[in-house]
Amino acid sequence: MQFHLNGFRPGNPEIAEEAGRSVKSDEVDVLIVGSGPAGLTLAAQLAQYPEITTRLVERKSGPMEKGQADGVSCRSMEMFEAFGFAHRVKREAYWVNETTFWKPDASDPSQIVRAGRVQDVEDGLSEMPHVILNQGRVHDMYLELMRNAPTRMEPDYGLQLVDLRVHPTAEDYPATVTLEDEATGDRETVRARYVVGCDGARSGVRQAIGRQLQGDSANQAWGVMDVLVVTDFPDIRMKSLIQSDSEGTVLIIPREGGYLVRLYIEQEKLKPDERVADRNITIEKLIERAKRIFHPYSLEVKDVVWWSVYQIGQRLTDKFDDVPEEEVATRLPTVFIAGDACHTHSPKAGQGMNVSMGDTFNLGWKLAAVLRGQCKPELLHSYSEERQGVAQDLIDFDREWARIISERREEDGDTPHFQRAFVKQGRYTAGVAVKYAPSILTGTATWQGLAKGFEIGTRFHSAPVIRLADGKPMHLGHVVQADGRWRLFAFAPEGDRGDEGSAIAALCARLTDDPASPLRRYTPEGADVDAVFDLRAVFQQGFRDLAFSAMPELLRPAKGRFGLCDYEKVFCPDLKDGPDIFDLRGIDRQQGALVIVRPDQYVGHVLPLDEHAALQGFFDGFMRPATA
Repeated sequence: MQFHLNGFRPGNPEIAEEAGRSVKSDEVDVLIVGSGPAGLTLAAQLAQYPEITTRLVERKSGPMEKGQADGVSCRSMEMFEAFGFAHRVKREAYWVNETTFWKPDASDPSQIVRAGRVQDVEDGLSEMPHVILNQGRVHDMYLELMRNAPTRMEPDYGLQLVDLRVHPTAEDYPATVTLEDEATGDRETVRARYVVGCDGARSGVRQAIGRQLQGDSANQAWGVMDVLVVTDFPDIRMKSLIQSDSEGTVLIIPREGGYLVRLYIEQEKLKPDERVADRNITIEKLIERAKRIFHPYSLEVKDVVWWSVYQIGQRLTDKFDDVPEEEVATRLPTVFIAGDACHTHSPKAGQGMNVSMGDTFNLGWKLAAVLRGQCKPELLHSYSEERQGVAQDLIDFDREWARIISERREEDGDTPHFQRAFVKQGRYTAGVAVKYAPSILTGTATWQGLAKGFEIGTRFHSAPVIRLADGKPMHLGHVVQADGRWRLFAFAPEGDRGDEGSAIAALCARLTDDPASPLRRYTPEGADVDAVFDLRAVFQQGFRDLAFSAMPELLRPAKGRFGLCDYEKVFCPDLKDGPDIFDLRGIDRQQGALVIVRPDQYVGHVLPLDEHAALQGFFDGFMRPATA
């Protein structure tokens, strides 16, 4: 973490200098409707920009205390690192290290026996763990981040959207929104440049733009309860899947704090056209069914913290913005939907909150870039193009996973079918299987061979490095913060020391001196050299074998009002344990590579270090030349 750039600042460095408190306004750049995971992820990004007027409204009277979602994937933890609070989540959450599988005992099917166990996340998949934490606590951390941001943003609670109208030809504020105070009934009108609906499965924003959730509800009901129990079941503190002979399935999700546990309890199949509400399923019935499934182990529920019953269903909208498909070439988006407003599914796969946060992590930097004049507004079409495909994959996965954990079948060998399926789907449940197709933001695979482990369109897979200037061991991916900047990672060829005549020096010279280079063309005059593009270099030598003072000036730039040197741009491999970053990520040691990373941590392109035309052409496709 860097601070003191423009003078010594006492106190907590996570609290930014206030630069214009966010206040209620009837004209805003972005109106966010709904303060769930999607809405807060978006608000936390936009709160960093005083020049963007953002307002977050929520119909509930206050922040969430007990959340329905609790699983945080490895990928979401990587995103939390970009926001700066992953370490807090790791300290507080339950870590899912092992998953166990139980099935009916062949000698006595009325009892269950452990059939297998697997490591929950495969080695090397992410530096982050898969964890369990109450959704309300995730909200708390986002809310604190917003309060500490330059705009000191706070949600406006108790406000319900009652009307949304879009005027596509309006120049300044094409959206007009009517909000109603839930307590008083008073109404106010807000004009907005953009509206983002993060208001759940019954989204008023989605209805206002004529989008519909399409799909089916399965005839399968499940109960869920967060409970404090006394039990002799040996795996109560392990994520576990129990399939009984005749009473259904239980999924065990241990919760944070060492005592609380969540149980998902399968119910009898619903009849055609029957709704789960028709069954009158009570908490007592859930507990009794769970006890029967756990047999021969005892289960005594001491306290029920929260419980619910739901019917499995997978539904999706055909598009995530307000522009009809036939008008994409002539009309720009004004309204967006995210999270449950555009995709709904069962909770057992643990992907709902994670994919919802991924939606607005994708959208947030794009809105900021357009509103700040950095990118062309056509960029905003890419949100629906990229995230609708991700949501479709989620729906397909959820449908298949719901079928697998409920079905009964003869097993081939000793390993249960549902255990084999769990291992096969591990990368998806960890959240790292997303891959964006080639587009203006995602290059083609022409030079992918230069960095095979940084696959274009996937998230930037971090690896250990050593920072040259101070010898600090760290993860390279942790420099990609949620600040809207692009990262250019230059991996040096073998023997390159950054000195004159080297490939790294030539790249730095071209970026600095060529008027057509992205740094020259898109960085505002008078701004720090890394205000838009953050160049970092990784060399192949050990950190004791290079001199920081010999690096090109672009890798030790003078910044801020005092012209202080930034000492955190140059890295070396961590050579102590096993393969280094060049081997781990398949980087061509002879040629090196330039890896372009988007503000949302996804790999935008892989290029040769001297492929200047392709570098310039990539950013020319969607960015606007800077103004003073």
